[in-house]
Amino acid sequence: MSGAIPVIDGHNDLAWRLRMQGLPAEMSATGLHTDIPRLRKGGVRAQFWSVYVPCGGPESAATVKVLEQVDLVRRLVEAHPEDLAIATNADEVERIAAGGRIASLLGAEGGHCLDDSLGVLRSLHRLGVRYLTLTHGRNTNWADSATDAPGVGGLSAFGVEVVRELNRLGMMADLSHVATSTMHAALDVSTAPAFFSHSSARALCDHPRNVPDDVLARVRDTGGVVMVTFVPFFLNEACRRWGDELYRVEDAIPAEYGSPEFERLQREWIAANPCPPSSVRDVADHVEHVRDVAGVEAVGIGGDFDGTEVLPDGLADVSAYPVLFDELRARGWSDPDLRRLGWDNTLRVLRDTCG
Repeated sequence: MSGAIPVIDGHNDLAWRLRMQGLPAEMSATGLHTDIPRLRKGGVRAQFWSVYVPCGGPESAATVKVLEQVDLVRRLVEAHPEDLAIATNADEVERIAAGGRIASLLGAEGGHCLDDSLGVLRSLHRLGVRYLTLTHGRNTNWADSATDAPGVGGLSAFGVEVVRELNRLGMMADLSHVATSTMHAALDVSTAPAFFSHSSARALCDHPRNVPDDVLARVRDTGGVVMVTFVPFFLNEACRRWGDELYRVEDAIPAEYGSPEFERLQREWIAANPCPPSSVRDVADHVEHVRDVAGVEAVGIGGDFDGTEVLPDGLADVSAYPVLFDELRARGWSDPDLRRLGWDNTLRVLRDTCG
């Protein structure tokens, strides 16, 4: 396998996994998908670390938690100064990567953490956060989620203000997790390239989290990027149906999402009800579909490592990106196009949006 293709990954949930397992801000724990040796083996030169907090409960509590998640990622970087450094724009990513360290960017997953406040959004920007996923699994007061009943019909008037303020600040409006109506409403307002941090293609797997072809056309037209994810629920129909059942089981677990007790019960159910097969070939199919509809300059990678309990065969952890590149190379992809997938496309969107 070749490790020559550099990677900017759009989404990694290590920070939430560390928080919920009560682990220190470092990467030596067992059972994780992510550590520095494996990041280096996988060719990861830049990583968007998700500062995620779950939906549910008062949004003001989510604001506190997202600030704590920003702090956790910064402490993680401080604990590994020879390997990691915070980046907030494309020039910093290139400088850090050229110096042999992994550029560490921050992405806030779920607009509920704003508590309906543009001041909180501006404060997250000052702290170095460079994308906001407009929703997570549930609607906010101002934007509809892909996995909730329709609320405001895409974006409310305040939601339009959020997107405009993201544009003004130089933050990416991440459209992963949002309803199709919200994708279109945001693209109607935004002056920046479309951005999906971890989503796949709806035409190949009919999950509402995936991107339909009419939106892929708008990604192409805005010079945007869809960072294809490795989560099996979004890769094929058998895994999608299994994932729907897993969501129902998770909703019934009487423990906080991600806590050790939650994960114990979740893993017991998965062990008794294994996920149907998925593989690196499924991921490559989604990459190629995005390329075929939106163009080779519109596709990237957002693995969602440490944010899922199941992964495709061949993509077990952050060392495995070269497996995907080798699969695509066998399908006729050139190294320049693989570099576009792994690095150039996302760096361009970051530069066009954040500087």
